[in-house]
Amino acid sequence: MALRLWASSAANALKISCSGATRAAPAYSISRYFSTVLDGLKYSSSHEWVKNDGSVATIGITDHAQVYSQGHLGEVVFVELPEAGAKVSQGGAFGNVESVKATSDINSPISGEVVEVNDKLSETPGLINSSPYEDGWMIKVKPSSPSELDALLDPAKYTKHCEEEDAH
Repeated sequence: MALRLWASSAANALKISCSGATRAAPAYSISRYFSTVLDGLKYSSSHEWVKNDGSVATIGITDHAQVYSQGHLGEVVFVELPEAGAKVSQGGAFGNVESVKATSDINSPISGEVVEVNDKLSETPGLINSSPYEDGWMIKVKPSSPSELDALLDPAKYTKHCEEEDAH
């Protein structure tokens, strides 16, 4: 199991896929061990990411969360997400991720209204493992307090946070 997790992490970091589909690898700023931290995103200390596209922000869990956090979350087997129209609050749980090893809450890095949910995750929750920043996004939110984005971590600060957390 440990070898499979390592191989999966390495393949994800190298953007190698067994699906045969080819896609351009996203630009990334910092690669920590085998987890990837992308430029252009904001991060929470609880390992969620936000991509702000003006009036809508896309939210998911980070590569670090799905690989390293909580004793290696492991392969995601179930995701519970809110419905469109639900309200989320910064720091509050909006769903959970169940893996072969643990169930973890997913906290919203910003407040607002859910305008879209990634329905693919109900049938293919493993997208969180294989593509946490692309196909594995979770919800799209219309921010109610856009200034909350300013309080989130940039890629360098998030990487430092992860390193400090892993050291403990």
